[in-house]
Amino acid sequence: MEPHVWPLYGLRITTPRLELGLPDLDGLSDLARVAAGGVHDADRMPFSVAWTDASPEERGRATFQHLLGTVAGWTPGAWTLSLAVRDEGETVGRQDLGADDFAVTREAHTGSWLGLAHQGRGIGTEMRAAVLHLAFEGLGARYVTSEAMTDNPRSLRVSEKLGYRPDGLSVVSVRGEARPLHRLRLDRAGWEAHRTVPVELHGVEASLAFFGV
Repeated sequence: MEPHVWPLYGLRITTPRLELGLPDLDGLSDLARVAAGGVHDADRMPFSVAWTDASPEERGRATFQHLLGTVAGWTPGAWTLSLAVRDEGETVGRQDLGADDFAVTREAHTGSWLGLAHQGRGIGTEMRAAVLHLAFEGLGARYVTSEAMTDNPRSLRVSEKLGYRPDGLSVVSVRGEARPLHRLRLDRAGWEAHRTVPVELHGVEASLAFFGV
């Protein structure tokens, strides 16, 4: 897809080892393949939506459909930027940044997953740092929020390293059971105090109107 048709395809975020961008059809196929290969151990469910309970083929297909849906349903008042994450050219996971009425609230939220083969190498922290830079530096966010299961220490450690603070608890139904979630909040001062990853933004200016900025 040419960026002049959908400028978000021209948006890229780079760190010392990662590149994040909206995937084309080939990139979507790569992302679906990573999801099909698994993103967590089968005996646990770290997500509030149990999409990974499906078969590998269904996981890949759901990933493909979900990302296309974020593009088709995009409006400046309600958007989800769902970025493929590449490590030295290899697709390793997905990093989302989303918001409702961002022009008013200046608050966004994040979500992500990483292929099993790529976990434990600090990529999760680096890709979250990348999208936080977009939110605060590129879009002028005041706050970014996140959520994690209380028994998901990896995600909670990433948030802690990046400066998030506790923002209460909520309860969701997962697999027919009540599961507690930690809510987390990061303000601009906290982000600036915990910045350690060099990040560069490319193609943001052409996309600002899409975010309601």
